[in-house]
Amino acid sequence: MSSLTPSVSPLRQRMIDDMRMRKFNGKTQIHYIRAVRRLAAFLKRSPDTATAEDLRAFQLHMVETGTAPPTINSTLSGLKFFFDVTLGHAELLVKVHPVHQPRPLPVVLSCDEVARLIAAAPNPKYQAALSVAYGAGLRVSEVCALKVTDIDSERMTLRVEQGKGRKDRYALLSPVLLERLRAWWRVGHAQGKILPNGWLFPGLNPMDSLSTRQLNRAIHLAADAAQIDKRVSMHTLRQYSAPRIIPSSAGGARAAGRTGVVGQCGVSAYSTVS
Repeated sequence: MSSLTPSVSPLRQRMIDDMRMRKFNGKTQIHYIRAVRRLAAFLKRSPDTATAEDLRAFQLHMVETGTAPPTINSTLSGLKFFFDVTLGHAELLVKVHPVHQPRPLPVVLSCDEVARLIAAAPNPKYQAALSVAYGAGLRVSEVCALKVTDIDSERMTLRVEQGKGRKDRYALLSPVLLERLRAWWRVGHAQGKILPNGWLFPGLNPMDSLSTRQLNRAIHLAADAAQIDKRVSMHTLRQYSAPRIIPSSAGGARAAGRTGVVGQCGVSAYSTVS
């Protein structure tokens, strides 16, 4: 996308290049371009002609039309980049301010609910994936990106590459979680689904990793099957009351309580799950 195409204006191409220079991911680029497009639609002229009063009127327009606070704030982030970096006119943003977003209490599952949820997952692969998300506190994208070589059974660590903020880190494995991963590895390896040094949770094609959409669909199906009446998502598994524990079976909290604490650890080196 280094060359200008007929469908992209020079101004938009410059903004795209500015984002590419800073290695913004594709989703961020889409959101930022969309923010500038919204401003242009409001102004009915090129966005680089906007004044400070225009930007203030645009934010007021979003508020009056019922735009959700997260959308307003993400739009303002895109405009901040456009005016500050691409145009070099950060002073135009002095009259716009982020909207306060109320932070409701997160949904927290009990040990019994976690045990039922994992047990109700469609197959051993999804059971292991949900166990990792809960036991190691991983995000859905981090679970999907795991490889067999990210497991260090000697140091009981799990390597997470390029997590949030594009940072590597290590999570600590409990004995129960490690055994669950080993059980899935044996099944997946025997079925030819897990390739040597391949994805820990492959998709339909072993060469591809499990997608976040597939994993999100699986947890919703598991929550319905387990008759959990809370709003459950992959992010729900990251919300917990200390200590974090992995249920060893569907036997509930008492069985889960014997497995020990799972957290994060800055230990290096990794080998294999087998």
